[in-house]
Amino acid sequence: MFYRCLLVVAARLSPCARCLRTAAAAPPNRCLLLMKPLVVFVLGGPGAGKGTQCARIVEKYGYTHLSAGDLLRDERKRPGSQYGELIEKYIKEGAIVPVEITISLLKRAMDQTMAANVQKYKFLIDGFPRNEDNLQGWNKTMDGKAEVSFVLFFDCDNEICIDRCLERGKSSGRSDDNRESLEKRYCTQNFS
Repeated sequence: MFYRCLLVVAARLSPCARCLRTAAAAPPNRCLLLMKPLVVFVLGGPGAGKGTQCARIVEKYGYTHLSAGDLLRDERKRPGSQYGELIEKYIKEGAIVPVEITISLLKRAMDQTMAANVQKYKFLIDGFPRNEDNLQGWNKTMDGKAEVSFVLFFDCDNEICIDRCLERGKSSGRSDDNRESLEKRYCTQNFS
């Protein structure tokens, strides 16, 4: 199946060996202060191929893939989550979860990844930002804490995307992989 990928790339050098050694020798919480995560936003509608292409980039270039949707679904299922019911409501309605919740989950995932392995500082953030409010929230919260290198945008016909998601829904167990939720998600995406 054909889809177009708009790729805007800003050239970026990897940190030097000395910086990596310094960060590796520092206590884990200091590592986070020494290196800012490099972020690539991966955008496109549900079923456009974001996850598939992210898996290829991870394999070839060593990025860490963070799906905003997966983080939200995991948080929804986490026992004792203060946001679980709220996230469930938004996901079922195909609406956008409040930006503060999504950013806090993304930041926590990046911090945990970098604390575990200082050389894991490059992140593909899949499915975020979804609108101008998300972007403004990111800029306000993450200014000086992360560097966005570029954006990947996958464009795919809505019907093809819906068919892909319905097929995925047969085995994924995702509550939002049904025609009604998908159509709401496309309306939300197109009007955001």
